[in-house]
Amino acid sequence: MNIENTKAQMRKGVLEFCILSVLKEKEAYTSEILDTLKNAKLLVVEGTVYPLLTRLKNDGLLNYRWEESTSGPPRKYYALTEIGKQFLTELNGTWAELSNAVNTITNQN
Repeated sequence: MNIENTKAQMRKGVLEFCILSVLKEKEAYTSEILDTLKNAKLLVVEGTVYPLLTRLKNDGLLNYRWEESTSGPPRKYYALTEIGKQFLTELNGTWAELSNAVNTITNQN
């Protein structure tokens, strides 16, 4: 059994929740989202995030706007939609329940 594969699958399982959480306070472009995830030690690559952002947008959870940049190409800024905010609220509740359940099981003597 490959522990690295298992760890990667665990990270991938919470990535959507983490991206939505990054955007709960303010809009951000992809590099900012990636930096926030990396600073939290959630190792992820651009090739994973871009398709996920597109899927979240297609699902109506995110929208985006283009902004010109003084140091390169225009940037796509992502933000939560109202549906995205509601979805994140539900995920927060689910995460709390799941986290409590896992902690209860894994902390048993």
